[in-house]
Amino acid sequence: MTDNAKLKEWVAEMTSLCGPERVVWLDGSDDERKRLEAEAVAAGELTPLHPEKFPGSFYHRTDSRDVARTEHLTFICTQKQEDAGPTNLWMKPAEGYERASDILEGSMTGRTMYVIPFSMGPVGSPFSKIGVQLTDSVYVCLNMRIMTRIGAPVLKVLGPAGEFTKCLHGKAELDPERRLILHFPEDNAIWSVGSGYGGNALLGKKCLSLRIASWQARKEGWLAEHMLILGIEDPTGRVEYVTAAFPSACGKTNLAMLIPPDGLKSKGYKVWTVGDDIAWLRVGPDGRLWAVNPEAGFFGVAVGTNSKSNPTALETIRRNTIFTNVLLGDDKTVWWEDGEGAPPASGTDWQGKAWKPGMKDEAGKPVLGAHPNSRFTAPFNQCPSASPMADDPKGVPISAIIFGGRRARLAPLVYQTFDWDHGVYSGATVASERTAAQYGKQGEVRRDPMAMLPFCGYNMGDYFAHWVQMGKRIPNPPKVFHVNWFRRDENNKFLWPGYGENLRVLEWILARARGEGKARQTPIGWVPTADAVDLSGLSLPGGTMEKLLEVNPEEWKAELDDHAKFFAKFEGRLPAELPRQGKLLAERLEAVAAAAPR
Repeated sequence: MTDNAKLKEWVAEMTSLCGPERVVWLDGSDDERKRLEAEAVAAGELTPLHPEKFPGSFYHRTDSRDVARTEHLTFICTQKQEDAGPTNLWMKPAEGYERASDILEGSMTGRTMYVIPFSMGPVGSPFSKIGVQLTDSVYVCLNMRIMTRIGAPVLKVLGPAGEFTKCLHGKAELDPERRLILHFPEDNAIWSVGSGYGGNALLGKKCLSLRIASWQARKEGWLAEHMLILGIEDPTGRVEYVTAAFPSACGKTNLAMLIPPDGLKSKGYKVWTVGDDIAWLRVGPDGRLWAVNPEAGFFGVAVGTNSKSNPTALETIRRNTIFTNVLLGDDKTVWWEDGEGAPPASGTDWQGKAWKPGMKDEAGKPVLGAHPNSRFTAPFNQCPSASPMADDPKGVPISAIIFGGRRARLAPLVYQTFDWDHGVYSGATVASERTAAQYGKQGEVRRDPMAMLPFCGYNMGDYFAHWVQMGKRIPNPPKVFHVNWFRRDENNKFLWPGYGENLRVLEWILARARGEGKARQTPIGWVPTADAVDLSGLSLPGGTMEKLLEVNPEEWKAELDDHAKFFAKFEGRLPAELPRQGKLLAERLEAVAAAAPR
């Protein structure tokens, strides 16, 4: 238990509201894990997998109406609507508490309420934040054990008067019409009701580590970002670290677990994974920016994970993993589309229906065995490339910040911004294009600033201003870059092979961060010269690097108009530095156009 009076009072209050049959405090022990697993299996929430092929692993299936984050039911609850901003759904705190209480009242009758004290970040680290989640889901308990540090050590650090984020989760009836994910940043609280899906129910993840933490970070002078953290060890044994933010479907997890290509592996390069999803960044005593991964596990998308896209992830999830909404084979194995190997001869699909390879629906379309957003939850320490620095309470020093989008033509493979404010502008205008095959209207651009659009817990105009202010607080700031792995040729084929080959670009980025590396100046930033990226062992058609690194001033001038339209959403809260950077970019583009031969 605990001697923290605030915590005991809050647990008692929520117990009165939800009416559980019993209240169990989790201590984080291995014996407790075994008890919870047995309880979940007995209740039908988990199915043990093949003990030799997937030792220590389980299968779980959520309600078929509850398979992803419900952004249209996710609210920021602040006293003033303008503090939530135009990119968030807003609700008054009093209304949020009232609506959620109506659903939660008595919802745990006959159930157990579990109390999960957890730390985001290494326990006791100056970076870390403590939360306490109340839940009636054993599945959530077991996932929180993997994704966070939980139990008695956390309560010890919390002490009798420590502050914590109050996280209340209840499954209720799992009714989409009675589902709410509410964030109360002014109260340091999160309430989630009506969902059992991880993104809505594991409240330490996006809810605390990004939405609430971003609010706290602005108040306290640090950054909570939707970023991977990666260490690159060069042939001399020097390890340098980068953070990178990409919108969805832009290869973030694959980069976090990157395997060096043969051409660079032979030189002695190694890659170390510090985090694949979230980074908390603070100014260190040496004036540099330092980062920790607040999580202790991976909550990754299964579909599309294979030996080409991410062999490291495949190795990570071979044991002690919880698989959600994948195909469960009758032989107690798991499988997913665009995965590894042939599917089992028969099994149960993500909806709980009998499934066989080749099945089609009434319209003649293939019946998917796994949901496209199916997931795996695996311990971080099982990752073959896990950095030995991942649990260091001091974090790791950051040499470069990388932003990236998905653009078929506009953005070059990589460029370095001119300074911090220009880097903030680059991050604030990150975008991905929709394609006819994948999304609908071809060429439509979706802005996702710093890949934080769904996760920023306050007005994004203020968020941009905070980034600008952080630049003034960091005596030795990291250099800022932009990458685009997705540039296409005239035949709509990718010009760059991606995956492990991306290390070649990171090598140039780190060289530039040290003040080295060959580059040429363009209106949008510093771009590598055609021979600056090490292509040893990689065969590209002649002229490919020139196409990858091309900057077309006319296309960028058209892009500027879209930047201005996007920024107009934040009128009155937008820092002056961003329009100024847009004006400077326009001037540089005009200068190049004026100097071009006619």
